[in-house]
This record gives sequence, structure tokens and C-alpha cells, in this order.
Amino acid sequence: MKVRNCKMTIGMKKLSSKTLKKVYNRHYQLLGCFNYERQMSTGYAWTMMPAIRELYGEDEAKMKAGVKRHLEFFNCATTPSPFIIGITCAMEEQCASAPDGEFDVASINSVKAALMGPLAGIGDSFFWGTFRVIGVGVGAPLAVAGNILGPILYFLINFIPSEIVRRVGFKIGYEGGSEFLTRISEDGTLNKLTEAARIMGLVVIGAMMASMVNVNLVTVLNINGAQVVLQEIFDAICPKILPLGLTFACYWGLQKRYSGTVIMIALLVLGVVAVALGLL
Repeated sequence: MKVRNCKMTIGMKKLSSKTLKKVYNRHYQLLGCFNYERQMSTGYAWTMMPAIRELYGEDEAKMKAGVKRHLEFFNCATTPSPFIIGITCAMEEQCASAPDGEFDVASINSVKAALMGPLAGIGDSFFWGTFRVIGVGVGAPLAVAGNILGPILYFLINFIPSEIVRRVGFKIGYEGGSEFLTRISEDGTLNKLTEAARIMGLVVIGAMMASMVNVNLVTVLNINGAQVVLQEIFDAICPKILPLGLTFACYWGLQKRYSGTVIMIALLVLGVVAVALGLL
């Protein structure tokens, strides 16, 4: 990637705050036209349209090239995507301000491609694997108990961190986010944050196994006149060992590429059969 260092303070094209707000608001529709060939490309081009119009509206050829540029393959978690969009807006400003041939246009998609992988991993770890799980862990017991705070807390735990990251990420990206990402990657901060998110998610999942998964055996064996309660034997070995085993069985199924739907149907059938046989 090569971008020539040229002074463009005089006549530098800058996006208006109104246009930047339009770009940010449109990013919520990144998944609005998802396709399996270029993933979120259509949504990305739609998001960038206000910026493309303002920067290249006087030159139809450059405007078409700008739209086509953002129809290239793009796929990333939606929450950190505004960070990339902010950088893209800043680079499009440089591209529109530079004399013809002075800016490497291919660098825009190169930066997008370089960032979408790492940020997708961060977004999935934090917002799919951590905050969502924490939200379920906090909200589900309240919802089961009939408390309206259950769904409200689930929504807030998911929404507030996501919205903060989106808004701050867009601002940081527009004001020079590539340098920020490079810095936190080099000093190890990025790896520490990712590892902390994984640990927190595992802790919450462990707590959910004990509190939300219930497997209680009702079978009582009669051995030489003595009644043996199977559930008490398992509890003596390890409390909640059956929910733990069932959870690991589901995890094994996912590792074997069985779909979540198949596993849920299997659990439903197992529950009905076990109750009919008097085991549960």
C-alpha cells in the first residue's frame, strides 16, 4: 500500500458533520442486503453513499468509481464496523483532495481488508461471546421468575456497550484510527482485552450451567430392600454433574458439525422419552 505524502491543507475536501451523521446512521443497515458472494458489500456501499456524493458529486465518473470501490467484498462484526467506516471516510477525503495520480486508490480497500478480520474477531468475542452471554446470565433467571427487569437488563447489557463502541469507534476511526489500532496491537493491549473477554465469557457460561440447566433423576433403585436414589449418588460425586455432562454433550455435537436445530430437537425427544420412562 502506497500513499504519497502530499500537502493538501489548501483546498482539502472535508465531509460536513451532517454527512458524517448520515454515514453513521446508515451503518445500522450493513446487513440489510447480505449476499454470499460479497457478504456486506452492498450495505457498505449504501453506508458510504452520502460521503461519495459530497466528495465526488461534481464528477460522475469518480462518483461511480467510488460506489464500485465499496462494492468489493466486506465482512465484519457490525459493532466495530464504524471504526473501519470512519477510516474509509478520512481516506476518501484524501483521495478526493489529491491531484489525479497522487493517491493510491487501492489503499482504501487494502485498509478495509486488513482491519475487518481482526475487528471481526474482537466484535464476536466481546459482543457475541461476552456481553450477550452476560446479558442472558443476568436476565434469564429474572425472566423465568416473571420479573420484567429480565428482558430489560438483557437489552441494556447488549445495547449500551455496543452503542458506545459504535459511536466512539467511528470518531476514532475518522480522526486517525489506523494509528490507534497499530499501537494497541504492538503494545499487547489488544491481546489482553481479547483474552479478558474470553475468560469473562467462560465464567458466565459456567455459572449458567449450574443455575439454568436442570437434569434431575427421579429413578429410585430397590437393592435388597434398600432404596437408592440415583440423583443423590450423582450429587455426592459432584453437584450439578448431570447438567455439566449434558452441556458438554451439546458442545461435542456442535464440534461434530451438527446444527443447533438438530441438537435442540434431540434434547426435546430425549426429555419426552426420559419423562415417559420415569427417568426424569
